[in-house]
Amino acid sequence: MDQSPRERFAELARVPDDAIDLGEAALLIAAEAYPTLDVAAYLARLDALAHEAKRALGGARGGVAAVERLIHFLFAEKRFVGNHADYYDRRNSFLNEVLDRRKGIPLTLTLVFMEVARRLGLHVEGVSFPGHFLAKYVGDAEIIIDAFFGQVLTKRQCRERLQAVLGPDATLEPRYLETASAKEILIRMLRNLKHIYLNAAEFEQALTCCDRILLLVPNLPHELRDRGLVYQQLECYGAAVSDLERFLQLAPEDDSAAAIREELLKLSKLAARIH
Repeated sequence: MDQSPRERFAELARVPDDAIDLGEAALLIAAEAYPTLDVAAYLARLDALAHEAKRALGGARGGVAAVERLIHFLFAEKRFVGNHADYYDRRNSFLNEVLDRRKGIPLTLTLVFMEVARRLGLHVEGVSFPGHFLAKYVGDAEIIIDAFFGQVLTKRQCRERLQAVLGPDATLEPRYLETASAKEILIRMLRNLKHIYLNAAEFEQALTCCDRILLLVPNLPHELRDRGLVYQQLECYGAAVSDLERFLQLAPEDDSAAAIREELLKLSKLAARIH
């Protein structure tokens, strides 16, 4: 019997982080919004991009030259581009749409770059840089890549971007350029989608994002809190109480804990009435 996208995603969530196929996992996220999506066909699209890029890289000597040519191939020749005009369009967070439209946000464009680079034997990692997801090549030199703008960033540019987000006194510490794990990348993708769904009051879809984040990292306090509040919106009061109580057990001193305790008093009464 074929697995559902959720079952396959749950299976991937249980493997070691470095064994997660990010391209497949991202497409499985999309498959819940696109029930007829052919995951294998889109993985083949990434294979084809890499095959075409291999010719474009030609006789590049060393990883740095190869990465620079790959940047030109994807963002100049193939015209993958950041969607400046409609940044919060949900399609920007679905890998199938990004491959079809060649538009996305920093995270999904970085994912395309990483997946093509991996197929070419180039060690490119994701970076959860404040405010704007980046990539970095780790090899004969370190290169920081902004896939949203299709360019290499100098350390000075990284510092300027950091200060624009955190203030003029911020310093570019190594932690800001640390590698993001596969699970961290998927959680960031799911959180982007969750916020889009919540802003549109699409609570059932937001719930699917919470569920998948908790498949990746069970007992993540803020996700339990958020899922409990989504359950509240869906009038699933018993489930809401369960999640919010667990949140308070895990994070009793959280800034939101007092408000959640107040909410729990109301929800417990509602749950008792129903049952």
